[in-house]
This record gives sequence, structure tokens and C-alpha cells, in this order.
Amino acid sequence: MAFKNFKFETDADGIALVTWDIPGRSMNVLDETSVLELEEIVKQTTADAAIKGVVITSSKEAFCAGADLSMLEGMSRTYAQLLQEKGEVAANQVLFDQSRRFSQVFRSIETSGKPWVAAINGLALGGGFEITLSCHYRVAAENPKTRLGLPEIKVGLFPGAGGTQRVPRIVPPQDAMQLLLKGEAVNLAKAKSLNLIHVIVPAADLIKVAKDWIKGGGKAVAPWDEKGFKLPGGPVFSKMGMQMFPAGNAIYRRETYDNYPAARAIMSCVYEGLQLPIDAALRVESRYFTQVLRSKEAAAMIRSLFLSMQELNKGARRPSGVPPTKVRKLAVIGAGFMGASVGYVSAKAGIDVVLIDRDQESADKGKAHARSVIDGLVAKGRAKEAERDTLLSRITATADYNVLKDCDLVIEAVFEDRKVKADTYAKAQPLLKGDAIFASNTSTLPINSLAEEFKDQGKFIGIHFFSPVEKMMLVEIILGKNTGDAALATALDYVRAIGKTPIVVNDSRGFFANRCVMRYIAEGNEMFLEGVPPAMIENTAKMAGMPVGPLSLSDEVALDLGLKIMKATEADLGPNAINQDHKKLMVELVEKQGRFGRKNAKGFYDYPEKGKGQKSLWSGLTELQPKHLDPDTLDVEELKQRFLVVQAVEAARTVEDHVITDVREADVGSILGFGFAPFTGGTLSYIDFMGTKQFVELCHKFEAKYGSRFTPPKLLVEMAAKGETFYGRFPPKKQVAEAAE
Repeated sequence: MAFKNFKFETDADGIALVTWDIPGRSMNVLDETSVLELEEIVKQTTADAAIKGVVITSSKEAFCAGADLSMLEGMSRTYAQLLQEKGEVAANQVLFDQSRRFSQVFRSIETSGKPWVAAINGLALGGGFEITLSCHYRVAAENPKTRLGLPEIKVGLFPGAGGTQRVPRIVPPQDAMQLLLKGEAVNLAKAKSLNLIHVIVPAADLIKVAKDWIKGGGKAVAPWDEKGFKLPGGPVFSKMGMQMFPAGNAIYRRETYDNYPAARAIMSCVYEGLQLPIDAALRVESRYFTQVLRSKEAAAMIRSLFLSMQELNKGARRPSGVPPTKVRKLAVIGAGFMGASVGYVSAKAGIDVVLIDRDQESADKGKAHARSVIDGLVAKGRAKEAERDTLLSRITATADYNVLKDCDLVIEAVFEDRKVKADTYAKAQPLLKGDAIFASNTSTLPINSLAEEFKDQGKFIGIHFFSPVEKMMLVEIILGKNTGDAALATALDYVRAIGKTPIVVNDSRGFFANRCVMRYIAEGNEMFLEGVPPAMIENTAKMAGMPVGPLSLSDEVALDLGLKIMKATEADLGPNAINQDHKKLMVELVEKQGRFGRKNAKGFYDYPEKGKGQKSLWSGLTELQPKHLDPDTLDVEELKQRFLVVQAVEAARTVEDHVITDVREADVGSILGFGFAPFTGGTLSYIDFMGTKQFVELCHKFEAKYGSRFTPPKLLVEMAAKGETFYGRFPPKKQVAEAAE
């Protein structure tokens, strides 16, 4: 048999070895060709009496990274076209039939009458993991990097090829729900303890052990196809089942506020499917999958969190014609919390780092931060002592600026003060080598104004990290008016080398992310001054899809820093540039009450001593409110919308101001940078999926009621009049990207 994506060979014992190896790709994915060929392999091996069993494996480092989501996006486009041409019934039927393909092929493996073994040599996620679950036996090669899981929920989908039915038939329902609703992958030890794999063997023995199981009389029947099969958690309507599902529903609502159709579908699939025979259960799963695939949430999340993010990670914004760059040695000037964290993630990526500060003691503190982070990982078993020693050996702490002479990239992370930064640049510039790039990690000061202190502005750029650097995946790269292509290419190559997602923005006060998120924080302050109860402010923000409430976020950023930014903006642009009522509130909290936020355990919230309970809203807050509104008279939906609209309208302004020049970056940046409701697909997708006309009407409604912060920019008004979308008017330059869940 000859196939494009699979190699097929049969040994003397009649055992077929099917090796997955898609040409020209670093990872196998479930694409149209793979499914067609797998279907044919199942048919031929089932019909061939000489074949005693089948082993499926991969010749790549990973087994399979999941389904090709661009294929699913194509199915959605076909559906939209059929909907127009043939109506809803016909379009639904075609989408349902297409959606079931994977599920039916995998079920045909299970019912082929021939024993199938999955020989898992590495990572197996999403549809790739679902293939292994449909095999009768699962053998995994020892590999500390291997992870198995179903991450579909993270892009607005759920496992639609049997995952919601097979997992809860293998593991207890609580564990099954964790795997399905959180989408987190597990290591081999955890997978083995859950019976998701049967055995872990040395890599060299993988195929032999798989074949031996077949030769030893391995059964070609799935447990749930055997008479008398019992669910690991007992029947749905048993005592254990009734403890699980009502509580599961409550937890699901608490975690998602019903914003994610896929999460609700998972709950329904498992609950309904476990009451049915497997074939009927798989049909139920396919129906829900078809329904979710038609949702705007799935379309938005697939586009932003998968396709766009991959394109940006693969260098969609990198200037063409600039050869690849490699930062071998990095200097970070300013070894405070931010600078030390940048040094840590860089050293972790294999880059030699020098941490420079005003004196040796301060520099050493920066290195000590890196040690504490990696020590924590060692203590949790997530890193080995040898890895810690290697990482720390890459970091040098010093007060001597002369070490800059052989650095490829220098990142300044000193105090947010123009004079301090100017002094740093004056000291550093004479020591830089000819092709070195210099970057500022400023979060508030415009890059163009900082670049005035720099002789060669072509090599000056902004690289803005988000705190905590170790966890936050976004980095904003800020172009000054004179920044050159070499500086941009170096910054992008460096950000990709440390495993972060870059977005490229033009200079502006607050750039992109801070402009939007400061609107979110300010809206919380507005509601507070209007008299909305503080708990209601926080809860409605989370109901809208934000990860934390605006008052809590103010505390995390630090109230004294917020006040400092207000004062700096006022000094630069005059008293009308800031909201004086907000400043008065911050002066009261910071200067009169001594409440700086989480850092001194006092802000909008009171923070307990470490390990002694949860934070709670400060009891004195209501005394600072000029008036108090009755919560029963407030429109919860309107409060939720205000939080999202105020950020989205600011994002639209950044497009009009040419701060954002690629719509993908606004969407990806808003979700990764400040947690803008992921189910919307990001700030601009939120507008597109609502419809620009409807969004502008909402803006005008809020403008009349609450003020000019909701005034839509001229660009948006013009787009609404023409019925345009952001992705339609500003289509991103598409690149061919590998697609995998």
C-alpha cells in the first residue's frame, strides 16, 4: 500500500506497522489527507485476513499535535456559503456529516475486529490523542517531554472525535471533566495512573512491545463494547453520579459565566453520552460539535488564539530581506523585579545574560530572583538541579557597564523616569558594539521621546514585557519613527527565541495594551465614583469575561504607580489629559490612606498574611464613594458591556491612530496582554462579530449616558455606514502556517 502521509509495512508475523509522517511538516496533524488515508488503511487491514493486527506510530518527534484547525475554519466557510445557497437544513446536514468524519474513522478502528495498538513516541494532543484512545492498547515511549491531552477548549472547541465519550469511560468523571474542561495536558506518569495509557517502555522497545501485545493475543474489543461494562464513576443516576453532575454544573458556571458554548457542550455531551451505548453517544457528541463549530465564539477563538497567534509566532511581522539574527549575549540594565525576570526567561532560553545595576549588591539581588524562581521549580519537581545550575551559570551580575562591549542586544529596564533613563543611555552608548540593538522596556514613556537621547535612533526600539514576565506570553515591540528594520528583526527574533508572542505597534503614549487596559481600570473607577457597589463592579467585570475585576487589577499594577503615571501624563500634556476625579480618588487612597495596592497589602482590597485566607474588599471603601446606588436598580448587562465596549472602542482608536497596523495584533495582544474576554476573539473581533453598525449604536448610547470616552472614532463610524468589518477592511497578510491544536 502506498500513501502520502503514512508509511505502511507488514512483518512476517502479519502485523502492520503504520508510521505517520506528513512530508514537509515538523509535526503530524489531522488534515484532510491524513483522515482519508487512515480511513483507507482501516478498510484494507480489516479486509485482509493475512493481517493479524496494526501498530500506529509516528516517525516525527511528536505523535500528533492535533487537528488542522484551518481545515475546520474552511468547514465553517463552506457552511456559511451553503446557508446562503441552500438554506439551514441542507447546510447543517453537510456540516454534521463533515464533523463526523474523524469520529467515524476512529470508531472503525475500534470495531475493525483487528487489534490496534497506539505506539506513542511523543506529544499527542487533541485529535491525535483521540486516535490513541480509539486503539485497543496504548504503549508510550519514556520521554519526559511527552504530554497527552485534549486542549480544544482553549480555542473555543471541544474534542469532537470521541474524546468526550471515551475519556469518561476510562477515568472517573471528576478527572475526565478536569481533562476536558481545563484542556491541560498530562505527563506520562499521570496518564498511566489514569489508565489513559497502559504501559511506559524505553523508546528502543516501543514497537516491539506494541507488536508483542498483538502476538500475545491482544483483544480487538474496546472495554465499552463488552457485555457488562461498568462506567468508572458508576451510572449517571447513581449516588456518585448525582454528587458529580450538579456540583460540576455549579463549578462550570462559576468558572465560565456561561460565556463559552464549548464548555457547556462538554457538560451536556458527558452527561447525555454516559447514559447511552457508545455509538449513540458518539452521535450526540457530533451534534454538539456541529453546533459549537457554528458559534461565533469558536470562529473568533480559532482565528485569534490559533491561526493569528501561529502566524505572529512564525514571524508574520518580520521585515523581509533581513537575515536571521541570534542574540547570543544579552545585557539587562536595571536588575529590579522586571529586569531580573527578563534575565531569567532569557537565560532559560539558552542566552548568556549580564544583569547590570548601580552597585554589585543590587545586581546580585537580580540574580537571586532567578535563583528563587528556578529553586521553586526544582522543589516542585518541574526542573532538575543540573538545569538550575546550567541556567544560573548563564547569568552574570555586575555593576560594570564595560560588559556591554560584546552584547548583541541591550534592554534597559530602569526606573520609569526620563532623567534616569537618559543617564543610563549616556553611560551605555559609548560602549555598544557597532551592530548592537538597544531597547527600552518602558511601559508608559513614548519611545520617540526616549530615542531623542540616543545617537543612532535606527538601532533604538521598545521591547515592553508584561508582569509577571515568567507567566505572561505577550511582548509589545514598539517602533519609533526612526527605528530600522534590523532593530525590528532582532527584537522579533529574540522574543520568539524566549518563547513569547510578539506584537508590533507604533509609538503612542501607553502603546496598545496599556491604552486599552487603562480604560478598563478607569471604567472601574468611574463606576466606583457613580456609586456602584465595589463587589458588583468586580463581579460584573468577571461575568463579562475579564480574568480579574478592575479594582483588583489596580491593586496588582500598584495604586501609587497609577497615581505616578497620572501625574506624569498631566505634567507632559496638561490637566485636561487626565480625569481629575480619578486623580483625587488615587490621592486619597495613596497619599492620605497609605494604600498602595497588593505590594503593601492595602489597596482597594485588604490582603492577608501569606497563607492566611483570601483577600477581601477594604471595609472603608464605601466611605470614599460620593453616593451609593441600589444594586437592584442597576442593569448587569449594561455594566458588563461597558467594560468590554470601553476597551474595544480604544482599540479601534489605536487602528485609526496607526498604532495598530495589523488587526491580528490587536486581538492576540488584547487576550494575551490583559485578558480581554477570550471568547470574543479579542477587542476588534468583539466589534466585528457584534457588527460595526450595532457596536457604533451601543457606543452612542453609552456616550449620551456616560460621556465622551465612548465616542466612536471617525474610522469606526465610516465602517459602520459601509457595513465593513476590521478583518474585511484591513485583511492581514496571510502566511502558510502549520496548523495544530
